[in-house]
Amino acid sequence: MPATNVRRTNDAQPPAPAEALDRTDRAILRQLQRDASLSNVALAAKVHLSAPACLRRVERLKRLGLIQGVVALLNPQAVGAGMLVMIGVVLDRSTPESFAAFEKAAAKVSGCMECHVVTGEFDYFMLIRTRDSESFNRLHAEQLLYLPGVRQIRSFMVLRNVLSTTELPLSMA
Repeated sequence: MPATNVRRTNDAQPPAPAEALDRTDRAILRQLQRDASLSNVALAAKVHLSAPACLRRVERLKRLGLIQGVVALLNPQAVGAGMLVMIGVVLDRSTPESFAAFEKAAAKVSGCMECHVVTGEFDYFMLIRTRDSESFNRLHAEQLLYLPGVRQIRSFMVLRNVLSTTELPLSMA
C-alpha cells in the first residue's frame, strides 16, 4: 500500500515562527485543523472576518508554509487497516549509509504511516496499519525481516486507541 500523497502548497518561504501569528491567524488554523472542508465564507464567519480578508489570510498562511496540505482522514477499519502496530527498530550500525538504506526501504513498507528517528533504546519507531494480526504476520515475514541493516525489531500491537489527533497545539502567546 503506497503512502498517501498530500497535495502541498509551494514552500516559497520557510515556515513562519508561531510568534508571528496573531489571534486571528491562530483561530483560522484551529478551525482548519478541525474541518478543512469549511468553505471560505463559513470559515470567515467562524473567525469574524469578511470572506475576502479570510481568503487573503489563508493564502498568506499557505505561502508562509504553515498550511502544508489538505487531506481527508479515512476510517481505518472501513478501509481494511484497523490494526495499528508500533515498531521499534535497532540498526546493527550507526552510519549515515545504514540510516539512509533503512529509511529508503522503510518508505516502501506496505501500510507504513510514519517512520521516526528516535533517541534511546531504538533507532527508529514505525507506525504501520494493517488489516489484522494475520496480515501483520505476513508483512513481518515478507517485508520487515528484509529491511537493511536491522539488528532487532520489536512490535507493539495497539489494543485500544485512547487518543489520536491531527490537531497541533496553537498557543495564544
